[in-house]
Amino acid sequence: MAAMVKEKTMEGKLKEVMVKVGVKVKVGLKVKEPGKFFAMIVCWLLGNGSLLAWNSMLTIEDYYAALFPKFHPTRVLTLVYQPCALITISILTYREAKGNTRMRNLVGFALFFLSSLGLIILDVATGGKGGIGIFIGVCVSSAIFGVADGFVEGGMVGDLSLMCPEFIQSFMAGLAASGVLTSALRCITKAAYEDSHDGLRKGALLFFAITCFFELLCFLLYAYVFPKIPIVKHYRMKAASEGSLTVAADLAAGGVKNPSQIADEEGQGLPGRLSTKDLLLQNIDHAISLYLIYVLTLSIFPGFLSEDTGSHSLGSWYAIVLIAMYNVLDLIGRYLPMIIKLTSRKGIMAATLSRFLLIPAFYFTAKYGGQGWMIFLTSFLGLTNGYLTVCIFTEAPKGYKAPEQNALGNVLALCLLAGISSGVVLDWLWLIGKGW
Repeated sequence: MAAMVKEKTMEGKLKEVMVKVGVKVKVGLKVKEPGKFFAMIVCWLLGNGSLLAWNSMLTIEDYYAALFPKFHPTRVLTLVYQPCALITISILTYREAKGNTRMRNLVGFALFFLSSLGLIILDVATGGKGGIGIFIGVCVSSAIFGVADGFVEGGMVGDLSLMCPEFIQSFMAGLAASGVLTSALRCITKAAYEDSHDGLRKGALLFFAITCFFELLCFLLYAYVFPKIPIVKHYRMKAASEGSLTVAADLAAGGVKNPSQIADEEGQGLPGRLSTKDLLLQNIDHAISLYLIYVLTLSIFPGFLSEDTGSHSLGSWYAIVLIAMYNVLDLIGRYLPMIIKLTSRKGIMAATLSRFLLIPAFYFTAKYGGQGWMIFLTSFLGLTNGYLTVCIFTEAPKGYKAPEQNALGNVLALCLLAGISSGVVLDWLWLIGKGW
């Protein structure tokens, strides 16, 4: 009886705070979700900004290939980027329960902006020349992108995992949209500058100028817009009432006075959260699936598609078209769960394992098939990658309290980046027998 009285008191206090900040309340803490659509748009933009800088670097691989022909820039830059991202997110995942999510994400977007600006300054200062010294500078920028990704991806995924599934789906779609945007811009700049002197360089500089603007926009959106959306306040106050400490700074930025008091008062008497280890063990199948999805994808994309698919009638456009098709179908795949979602854990694992049939398919298609078949396989690779990613990230957090959802989101993001890092290393196996 005492527990029931305390629960009602906690619910009443949380309602009072929610009403004060403009969230309309119904019985049972159900809200009319004011600002939900706008919040989804902001999540999409933030997802876009989380990968735009890195995708810009990947998409202008033909410029870096021409500038540094002996260094395999597509593979080397990825090999530099991924360990930095993996180490950063591993440290932050270990400390996520006591972390400041707001500061973490703002630092990440600031690093994306500064490193993109640094690439422009480096290119302008050197006059677009190659050489080992310049390549090391580009690798340093790639490493900073990796650190920024480790800050932002785990931070955003954890933060959005304690909100509604539509937010995490929009963020994931934004990640894929960054690839589509960069591919579209690359096609436009290549067509516009193809016949002009120094055309590749002009296109690359335009890319990073756009990236700088967008990363600054994402910094401002997360700092001043996202925390003030009513439905976002609702979910963060709910998380604070369940004992989450990571949302305090964002609640303060959203205008909630003394946000830590919600956790102190409402969190009293709540059962302790599951440990990160327990969460991983309960979701080990999801963790393995995410790891394997990205091991396969990154063992093929973008290195194999850029260097090992032979010569075809599309010429220098071939790799650009393949990367563009992957990105477009990856984006479409991330919206498919809105129509039909795979929720069975066994089904997700079976679909993940069946994707490994794509390895022999790509090998024989590159050796004997035409460019049409290669475009088809690349499209299927992107479609399944996006679809399975969203299915896992939207299903896994269900049934947990907010602090557990945040921790699980960080763990799953870590597994994703671990899969990417492993795939990047395995991508080098395609070079066996080709002079390496």
